Parts: sequence; structure tokens; C-alpha cells
Amino acid sequence: MSVRNIGIPGIEPPKKTCSDPKCPWHGHVKVRGVILTGTVVSAKMKNTVVVRHDYLYFVKKYKRYEKRHKKIHAHNPPCIGAREGDIVVIGETRPLAKTVHFVVLGIVGKATRVKRRG
Repeated sequence: MSVRNIGIPGIEPPKKTCSDPKCPWHGHVKVRGVILTGTVVSAKMKNTVVVRHDYLYFVKKYKRYEKRHKKIHAHNPPCIGAREGDIVVIGETRPLAKTVHFVVLGIVGKATRVKRRG
């Protein structure tokens, strides 16, 4: 199976292949619109992750910035396989489900896997 060029510079295609039709690299989903970076907060759903996107918002009255965040649902193709704690790049697509309008394009930073005692 060949890897498509999704048209976003700086993002490498995954080394694994998959047969997921909702994968931007191996399927039929086109990426358009916003490209965001965030941390995976939850990966409990099947092929879907929740990404926390932190950003700064300017408050005109006080002429200062405040921190805000959004939790965004994104499709996680099997060839990428992002887990909790990973820093990922997500791109906007057509609606893939009721709450899913983004897809994971790649992993920027891996989470540190620490075993807990207890």
C-alpha cells in the first residue's frame, strides 16, 4: 500500500501501514483547515483519542494573556497508535463521527512510560 502526500510540510509519514479508510496517509480522508498540537489525555476509545490543546487568550480589559485549553476528539489510525501522554499533531477533516472532526497526523514527543508501584 502506498503512502499519500497529505500536503503538510514537516510531518513524516508513519513507518507502519494500515487499511483504515479514515487514515490520512493510507485512506481517503483529506486534511484541511486548522493544524494543532496537543497532549493526549485519554486513549480509551477504539481508534479515538482526546487531545488537550493549550493556548493563550488576550484579555483586552487588562491587556494581559490568560491560559485556556480545549479537549478535542481526534481519530487515531492504527498505523500511528498514539497513547496517553504523547504530544501529537492533529489536523482538521470532514466530520468522522458525532464529535470527531480531527485526525492524528503524527507523534511529536513520546510519553515517558513509568511503572507505578502499588
